[in-house]
This record gives sequence, C-alpha cells and structure tokens, in this order.
Amino acid sequence: MPSIQDVHETRTPRRVLPWIWLTLAVVLGFYLFTEHRAHLFGALPFLLILLCPLMHLFMHHGHGGRHDHSDGTTPKANPNQEVQP
Repeated sequence: MPSIQDVHETRTPRRVLPWIWLTLAVVLGFYLFTEHRAHLFGALPFLLILLCPLMHLFMHHGHGGRHDHSDGTTPKANPNQEVQP
C-alpha cells in the first residue's frame, strides 16, 4: 500500500504543469506581440474592413428571420412605447 507521501509526490507535477504552460504562453505571447507589432498594426485596417460584413451577418442572424407581414397582419405595438402624432 502506498504511503500518503508517495501519493502526494505524484500529484505535485500535475499542479505545476498548468502554471508552466501558462508562463510559456505569456512569454511567447509577449515575444510575438513585441516582435511582430508592425505586422499586426499593418493588418489592422484590413481586419476592420473584414469585420464589417461579419458583424452584419452575425448581428442580423444571417437574415433568416425576416418579418415581412405579407399576410395582412400588422405588427403589435409595444405598450411601453409612446404614440407619435
């Protein structure tokens, strides 16, 4: 039967491993940002232009939910909305 100390020693590397990965990710992220900042900022205008149609599609849910009221019904008014003359 393993002692409590043996069990504790086998679990220690598992607790340390996520911190090692997190540290590595932070260091690599900092390196990528500092060394490739010019590339990132050079592509930023194109990314903003690309963002416009993507936002349009996702904000309108792909234009799948059109409400054209072609059956003659009118949309229900919001009871909290004031009536404009």
